[in-house]
Amino acid sequence: MNTDLQDYSHKRFNILTGEWVLVSPHRAKRPWQGQNEAVSNEVRPSYDESCYLCASNTRINGEVNPKYENVFVFTNDFAALQTDSKTFSVDDGLLKAQSEQGICKVICFSPDHSKSLADMAPNEIEQVVLEWQKQYQELGDNDLINYVQIFENKGAVMGCSNPHPHGQIWSQTTLPNEVEKKDTQQRNYYNEHKKSILGTYLAQELEKQERIIFENDAFVVLIPFWAVWPFETMIVPKKHQTNISEMKDEETLLFAEAISVITKAYDKLFNTSFPYSSGIHQAPTNGEDNSHWHWHMSFYPPLLRSATVKKFMVGYEMFGSPQRDITAESAVKMLRNLL
Repeated sequence: MNTDLQDYSHKRFNILTGEWVLVSPHRAKRPWQGQNEAVSNEVRPSYDESCYLCASNTRINGEVNPKYENVFVFTNDFAALQTDSKTFSVDDGLLKAQSEQGICKVICFSPDHSKSLADMAPNEIEQVVLEWQKQYQELGDNDLINYVQIFENKGAVMGCSNPHPHGQIWSQTTLPNEVEKKDTQQRNYYNEHKKSILGTYLAQELEKQERIIFENDAFVVLIPFWAVWPFETMIVPKKHQTNISEMKDEETLLFAEAISVITKAYDKLFNTSFPYSSGIHQAPTNGEDNSHWHWHMSFYPPLLRSATVKKFMVGYEMFGSPQRDITAESAVKMLRNLL
């Protein structure tokens, strides 16, 4: 391992976005006198009669949830995107806007109100994975939809308004900003080298074994060299697959195992239900050749030093570029020791 990376300030390049992150390992020793988050030790019941996501309960729009036993999906009652939005554009000098249409869904991972993915067995998580595949294919087949974004916000600190285990699926006509960056970077590399940039990167990481947390026959869980968040991780398929629908039957359980391993490790790290935002980036559903895409799932947790101290994206991060104190290599040792 290059020891300079552990001792001196430097920049690391994100191959998927074309952007840099500033790393300041010496700052990890500074004393903390900033905000401490409140830790909730609340033990939730397996069923909450006031929860609009629990089975058999009535949602705010008056619809009654079925008595579901594993996974339940419905169209978001407060969708950020509309299917019937008027088509229009504004092109007035430097004032530019265009209409955007889409479909937003909510996916309940389990009927058990008390659980999170970290509390679910791999075979239970596999049911979520299978539903993600189904939704990606069904939404992607809609002529209106050119991209499907699967994500989860876990924890109140991440803006989650309901603790019931659930995620969201936003699908839309155009590519979101982060996806546009990754589409460009992956396409440029693929056109030049005729292979996946993530596949090449993964081979290098597997050889070095410096940032690998876990691997099974089909997937690798690692902290990317360019990670921004203190304990940011990525799950990458070993095979070059453009989207999650390309997983074989046996691979869906292995993907579920990878999710189970990292979410359980997160909860052990600071002995708390670890908050994060996670999301799957994969090929657009625009009918074009997207062979350059190599799908992956990322976890962005905000906790920095403990269950009460979080990373704030402020100041330099807002006006300059992302910055981190704990190196990826230090963070991976902490997580790997918890497996």
